[in-house]
Amino acid sequence: MRRRARHADQPLGRLVRTHVEFRSAAFPSQPGEDEEVNPGRWGKSLAAFLRAELTKAGLGGGDAYAEDWGWEIPIDNAEFGLFVGCGNYEEHPDGFLCFVAPSKPYIRKLFRKIDTTARVATVADALDRILSAHPGIHSVRWWSQAESAT
Repeated sequence: MRRRARHADQPLGRLVRTHVEFRSAAFPSQPGEDEEVNPGRWGKSLAAFLRAELTKAGLGGGDAYAEDWGWEIPIDNAEFGLFVGCGNYEEHPDGFLCFVAPSKPYIRKLFRKIDTTARVATVADALDRILSAHPGIHSVRWWSQAESAT
C-alpha cells in the first residue's frame, strides 16, 4: 500500500503527524540483527541513535528493544504508554519508517478519555528536528495515521 505523504513543512490541520519515512545509508543492518527481529528487518543502529537524541531533547525513556517489525523506543510519559517505533522501509533499499504511538488523538484508560495530541506532537517535533539535523538523512516525508489508512 502506497501512503499519501506530506513534507514536514506542510500543515496537517488538526491531524497529528505520526509517521515519517526517510532515506539514509547511515544506519546499516547490524550482524545478527535479523535474529532479534524478523528476517529482512533492521533498524537497531537507527534506534540507538534516536534513543540518544531523544534523551538529549528531554524525551528520556528505556532502552530500545526488538519487536517483530523493528525496534521500539519507549518515551517516559505518566498518562499513557508512548513510544517511537522504527525500522527499515521496503519502499527504498535505504529507506526507513518511524512512527509515534499512540497514533490516535485520544485513548481510553479506565473510564477516562485522554487527549494524546500535545504529547505526541512534542515527540514528532523532536523527531523531525533530529532527522532534519542529520547530514546523512534525506527525503523526509511525514503523514498522519488517518492518512496512512487511505
